[in-house]
Amino acid sequence: MSTDPAPSPAQLWQRFQKHFLTLGTTGITLDVSRMRFPDDFLDRMAEPAQRAFAAMRDLEAGGIANPDEKRMVGHYWLRDAALAPAPAERDAVEKTNAKIREFVEGVHSGKIAPPGGGKFKRVLVIGIGGSALGPQFIADALGQDGADKMIPHFLDNTDPAGFDRVLGAQLTGKLGETLTVVISKSGGTKETRNGMLEAAAAYERAGLKFPAFAVAVTGDGSELDKHAIAQGWLARFPMYDWVGGRTSVMSAVGLLPMALQGVDFDALLAGAKTMDAHTRTPDAPKNGAMMLALMWHFAGGGRGAKDMVVLPYKDRLTLFSKYLQQLVMESLGKERDLEGKVVHQGIAVYGNKGSTDQHAYVQQLRDGVNNFFATLIEVRRARSGAGIEVEPGVASGDYLQGFLRGTRTALYENERDTITLSLPEVSPTTVGALIALYERAVGYYGSLVGINAYHQPGVEAGKKAATRLLKLQADVSADLEKHRGETASAEEIARRIGADAEDVYHVLTHLAANRAGVRHEVGDGPAAAKFGLAEKRG
Repeated sequence: MSTDPAPSPAQLWQRFQKHFLTLGTTGITLDVSRMRFPDDFLDRMAEPAQRAFAAMRDLEAGGIANPDEKRMVGHYWLRDAALAPAPAERDAVEKTNAKIREFVEGVHSGKIAPPGGGKFKRVLVIGIGGSALGPQFIADALGQDGADKMIPHFLDNTDPAGFDRVLGAQLTGKLGETLTVVISKSGGTKETRNGMLEAAAAYERAGLKFPAFAVAVTGDGSELDKHAIAQGWLARFPMYDWVGGRTSVMSAVGLLPMALQGVDFDALLAGAKTMDAHTRTPDAPKNGAMMLALMWHFAGGGRGAKDMVVLPYKDRLTLFSKYLQQLVMESLGKERDLEGKVVHQGIAVYGNKGSTDQHAYVQQLRDGVNNFFATLIEVRRARSGAGIEVEPGVASGDYLQGFLRGTRTALYENERDTITLSLPEVSPTTVGALIALYERAVGYYGSLVGINAYHQPGVEAGKKAATRLLKLQADVSADLEKHRGETASAEEIARRIGADAEDVYHVLTHLAANRAGVRHEVGDGPAAAKFGLAEKRG
């Protein structure tokens, strides 16, 4: 705990004025006055900030920003195609957006319709990671409360119970009016492939031909692209090599689902373009994205030593913290820096929403371990229509504002740092601007700490490990079949197939829970458990 005297209200007012920033013409404001950085911090970081500005200019000009895959990183061109470094990228963006508009108009008008007649009234989005988080966030933030042109549903995992919940409970009897959008750049992502196969099977069970209801968003020439062509799907839209999944919401990945739902994606793109113009300002104290990046750097000492807690005080922004988990953690969580040195960088992100968190983990934030900094997100317009007074002269939104400001004050009084972002309202324009602000901040922070924010080797490692485990499952299943009628421990089976005993144990318990005929005799601990296949009858 600091022994320095607490600033007086007058001093805090002066600090607030000094470190309060309006972000261009977006209507969004940023307040970093309750971050406890010293007066000389911005001066000390001026040179690293200028290097980050230069790196960003090179990236936007088409420099190779993902050296692992020799790719450019061009998500900024998605909202301003004129910035693309070559006609090919510019034309791709413009033609794709025009194709989306034409297709969506055809769906909404009934020109593109289910084979049985009527109109498509629902859209099922199948994807994972950025191919699902972006569309989910947009759908929740900008849905029109019963007035959507199409109702969105999502399959974003390979959980069988999740498939059953959506394809069964939510869509039973409704698949005939449901358009399915399958999103996968490579077409080989197993979770998305599994969701596609489960959906196709559900359509077939309902007596419907899946291709007549299916649309692909994928890379040109991918497995999914070839499959969609061969099966005669309704349409295909491209995913670009130069756009990563976590920054793809303004490509066909996000634009197609949101347009089908009825969200004005041109307004979303315009908001992002406006924020991009602001965040190119090469003056750190006047650049909202750079100030965010610098505050992250200060809070965690440039090493991610403190977690980022994101608390939007608006239900429509609840999924924003989840969206930021991928954007921030996949971009910044890196083992090595640009020089190949082991640095283990990253910032952990978590959060839910205010004022729910007044009754959840704000107690720890204020009085517990000081291992975080908080970002409070305010929406100034409480509701779009008329409301009631819950007390004389007091509306529900007044309480929400009071809780936000109260939390900010309570945290600061106990030497907890906070950033406050304020949006005029939740709209396509402001949501587009908010996404663009954080995309730029992540890029700047990556440069400040010397890591590549545009690749994800850890994700690929996890996929490879999963593939190995599925190969082991096949080997275990074959061994059980070979020794049908017998029982053996995981260790005995592991010796027979030359595998790790613990991995084999986990495979066996999974098979016993999910495959008919696989016996599991529980013993005194994993080593004593026995497994086997029952003898075939007849």
